[in-house]
Amino acid sequence: MSGKLWKQAWENDQIDFHQAAPNPLLQRYWPGLLLAPGANVFVPLCGKSHDMAWLLSQNCRVTGIELSPIAVAAFFRESGLSPSQTRQGRLTRWHCERLDIYCGDIFDLPRSALADIAAVYDRAALLAFGPVMRQRYVRHLRAILPVVSPILLLTTGYPEDAEAGEPPFVIDAEIHALYDADFHIELLHAERGFETHPGQGHVGLSRTEEKAHLLRARSGR
Repeated sequence: MSGKLWKQAWENDQIDFHQAAPNPLLQRYWPGLLLAPGANVFVPLCGKSHDMAWLLSQNCRVTGIELSPIAVAAFFRESGLSPSQTRQGRLTRWHCERLDIYCGDIFDLPRSALADIAAVYDRAALLAFGPVMRQRYVRHLRAILPVVSPILLLTTGYPEDAEAGEPPFVIDAEIHALYDADFHIELLHAERGFETHPGQGHVGLSRTEEKAHLLRARSGR
């Protein structure tokens, strides 16, 4: 999805992708990362995700990046938080205790903003980009993240014969092509199911495959 379409989705309140509760796979697999108390977690394309509040409840700090100011404002409002705002280059930093969300383009996020990141939680941020942009996204992550940061990567895939207009199906081979040079990749979870799509007078179903991968940096990266 382009940045323009992403902003329009928030402006038009077309945010069916927003989950009403913390992601169960995050809750199941995050403890296995064994992070120290107070560790800083990077959440790319964070929206107003409840996952950030859950990470805060686990004694983590959270640093997010989000393109839509509507999403950022909604997260703080719905969380009952009153952040300060400061302009930093092309980004606006929204800050309160243990939480920073940078509003703007992820490709404008500098390495200095993520200097103490201990881990990354990517729930479908990878899927928000087309195939070519995914390569740029992964290159940018490598450039701005500390070398030791593990990544919990959650994806939702669709079969190759999925209905036109649905997000592309990200297969394991593509994940390996993008990350294998720098990370050991472990498949933690794979589950097939169905996703509902409300329509005109009916509810459509699409087959899906939910996956969780843990990426740990190779030595010498």
